[in-house]
Amino acid sequence: MRLSELETPCLVLDREKLARNIAALHVRLRGLGVNLRPHGKTAKCIDAVRLALEGPSGGITVSTLKEAEYYFDHGIVDMIYAVGVAPVKLDRIAALIGRGAHLSVILDSMAQARLLAERARAHDLVIPALIELDCDGHRSGVVPDDPLLTEIGRFLHTQKHTALAGVLTHAGESYNCRSIEAIQALADTEREAAVKSAEALRRLGLPCPIVSVGSTPTANFARDLSGVTEVRAGVFMFYDLVMAGLGVCAADDIALSVLASVIGHQERKGWIITDAGWMALSRDRGTAFQAIDQGYGLVGDMTGRPLGDLIVTGVSQEHGIVAGRAGKPTPAPSLEVGAKVRIFPNHACATGAMHDRYQVVDGEDKVVAVWSRINGW
Repeated sequence: MRLSELETPCLVLDREKLARNIAALHVRLRGLGVNLRPHGKTAKCIDAVRLALEGPSGGITVSTLKEAEYYFDHGIVDMIYAVGVAPVKLDRIAALIGRGAHLSVILDSMAQARLLAERARAHDLVIPALIELDCDGHRSGVVPDDPLLTEIGRFLHTQKHTALAGVLTHAGESYNCRSIEAIQALADTEREAAVKSAEALRRLGLPCPIVSVGSTPTANFARDLSGVTEVRAGVFMFYDLVMAGLGVCAADDIALSVLASVIGHQERKGWIITDAGWMALSRDRGTAFQAIDQGYGLVGDMTGRPLGDLIVTGVSQEHGIVAGRAGKPTPAPSLEVGAKVRIFPNHACATGAMHDRYQVVDGEDKVVAVWSRINGW
């Protein structure tokens, strides 16, 4: 089957670009002397994640327990569940560990640590935990200088049913940087926070085997990762318009797109109407604060070549409005009813989450495979 024959909207994945993106980051991080722990949250697909692993025993990161269960069922044992652990999920975590998963959790409070110890004791299991660090004020985590860091560390290490597995941080503010230099500086800050925290724990005789950092921007621009044991990243497999706007990748590196059909026109408004609304594209507007606003997605032809300055300027549930980018009026190309376009997403994770499968191509328009993906928690 070819793309022109597919029912729309559907999610298209270019395997050639996927493989190229994965190989490039592996080479880069190998040169810096660290392991890449791919994040499974963007792909949510064993076929893509297997490509991202350098060996069958490699470890991954997950953001939901559904991902953890899914990847474990497909043979991946070593996982970090990189979302602050909620008490309601501890029995499910214990069940996975009981089945043989090497699953570590993250936490940033004594309340979480105590609840973890209590549930682990009830299941008579040891549950390893990493202390989440705040390196940039972006979200959760313990500030490296906070005495809470060592308090949590001592507790996890001295309890019979918990283990201190290390420290973990995520430079989420890298998504808001305005230059490569700013991303590089944040990568330095990320590394320093993680290494400083690991050293503080070790000075007290506490173990800290894992020193984990990661975001797709900082993974691509970190200059020094000494003292770090692993880097986590997920969007790098597919990339997206936000990453292109940051200068992390080129638009041509984006492996993911939504195939849509033209279903009408509003000639007096200069609009082309497609069947890909927010249910196919998501409502993510991650490029709105970047130098180039890509609306709800950049519009390309069937080969993926951008069609001038055409973007998706508006969406409702099942309708997309395609028009010229604001400030750059562009005559609409001849896209008759039934013509197909490929729309490149602002945020690969959000757009992927709207679909249950990938139509896989290999640099051309022939569909060479269909890969299932999962959603939910």
